[in-house]
Amino acid sequence: MNILAILILVSLCFYLYFKMKTHRSKSSVQQKRSSVKAKVSLGLFVGFYGLNQLFLKLSTIGIIVGLIFCIVGTVSSILAIRQYKLFLSLDMEKEKDFTI
Repeated sequence: MNILAILILVSLCFYLYFKMKTHRSKSSVQQKRSSVKAKVSLGLFVGFYGLNQLFLKLSTIGIIVGLIFCIVGTVSSILAIRQYKLFLSLDMEKEKDFTI
């Protein structure tokens, strides 16, 4: 249980860090990268919170809410990781164009 609480706090800290980095950066490419990293961290936060709800509240409503949070957090993280991979491939293509 303590591990889930630590993971929740760590993912929340990473979300806040990347959100602040998004607002502070001047380049739009860096803003997009930081924004996607913040989305991954937020998805992990929601997913870990859902897991925590599953273990803490063993009522029917607690289990349903925990499952919904787990599903939403997992889907959000997966979509954000795909978006991050897309940005990485686009950046690599741009670097190839400049070097040739």
